[in-house]
Amino acid sequence: MQKISNLNTLKLFESAHIGVVIHTWDTSIVYANPQALNLLRLSYEQIIGKDSYDSQWHFIDDQYQRLAIKDYPVNRVVAGDRIQNKVLGVIDGSKERISWLMANAYAEHGLNESGFVVVTFIDVTDSHQGFSFEQIVENAQDIVVVTESDKLKAPLGPKIVYVNKAFEKLTGYSKEEIKGETPRILQGSLTDKVACKKIHDALVEKKPVTETLLNYSKSGQPYWLDINIIPLFDRNGDVTHFAAIERDVTENRFHLEQLTKRNEDLKLLKDELKHLVEERTRELQQANEKLALLAYFDPLTQIPNRRYFVDQSTRLIHFCQRHSHILAIGLLDIDDFKLVNDKYGHDLGDEVLGTLGACLKDFFRQDDAYCRWGGEEFAFAVVSTELQSIEKLCQRLLTKINEMTISSDIGVELSVNVSIGVCVRQANPNEPLDTYMKIADRALYSSKSKGKNRVTFSTDVK
Repeated sequence: MQKISNLNTLKLFESAHIGVVIHTWDTSIVYANPQALNLLRLSYEQIIGKDSYDSQWHFIDDQYQRLAIKDYPVNRVVAGDRIQNKVLGVIDGSKERISWLMANAYAEHGLNESGFVVVTFIDVTDSHQGFSFEQIVENAQDIVVVTESDKLKAPLGPKIVYVNKAFEKLTGYSKEEIKGETPRILQGSLTDKVACKKIHDALVEKKPVTETLLNYSKSGQPYWLDINIIPLFDRNGDVTHFAAIERDVTENRFHLEQLTKRNEDLKLLKDELKHLVEERTRELQQANEKLALLAYFDPLTQIPNRRYFVDQSTRLIHFCQRHSHILAIGLLDIDDFKLVNDKYGHDLGDEVLGTLGACLKDFFRQDDAYCRWGGEEFAFAVVSTELQSIEKLCQRLLTKINEMTISSDIGVELSVNVSIGVCVRQANPNEPLDTYMKIADRALYSSKSKGKNRVTFSTDVK
């Protein structure tokens, strides 16, 4: 190497505990000592003669962002800067951990083509960071959700790219299930539309927002959240994602209501008439909240009712549309149910309905939707990738119901048959659920007219 003629200097570099790399003015490397090769994770053959534009370099800054080539120490010096104690990260496929180096760089023999650039590296990995921010977020008690910042308009966005363990525990959704979905999948008919609009408007404007919102778990259980959403910026100042830090305040909300009740009871002693009105208002509010929890279940069969089914089926329609799946909406009716009521009485008829409800609860998966539609009619909705799977599922359901036995207190044992009509379609969110139900109802009527105790499909799926 022409620029370094002093052999003692070379020997000093060879035994130094700091990495030394020397570039010519076009950034080509003409020398690297053993410690530099070790710190940069490269061999002598991989580094000598290569310039700063070589694809093997993988530097990041102390914000974990990919370092632009123009910001490499050698290029900064060529541009006229002197680099002092600049912390850089080095990554490659050979190690999972990042090596953190403190770089210094300066020009020798002038800022011109006859000079060269000396870059030194010191390993500062141990002192730079001894913990992982990802581990902190992953194991935090608060829920953390990260979404993309584009495609905010319903129903497709914004798409979820990360959730932590606290989210999985509260909602029942796994990371694999929820990734690519939108936070709207957690909302229901009782979620405050005004609060949702406030959140949407803030996201459109790339601004932080705080709200309290009613959401629903995978199983339909309601819960309250204090939500703080903040925009996340890249190194260029552009918003690329949103992070929502959420806290479950369902229990706090309950305790707050109890405290409010006690305070109002004390105030009744001072002004009976005034606080009687307030007490009645509070009781009605609590009753409405309890009704919100009970409104989704049929009291006789203890399975979801029509209202819950409509809400869940609408979600499944949007899910199928996003993932190109097919949707089956089914109606089943107990054959000759009036004869059971007329012969054995309505108590046994209610027992038949309850037994059938328990059968459906045991048969369908948590991801499916089912309900008592009304009277002796029940409904279900399932998602699949192929028609044959849906046909087999419906036949298994028919067999399972045929195998049921109902024993009554009056010593009567009987079994029931059902007729089933199923609408199988490529889901279209622009079509109301009522359209699917009408098609299923016509298929059910066909099952009845063909002799009952059978399944009839109406489908345009091959």
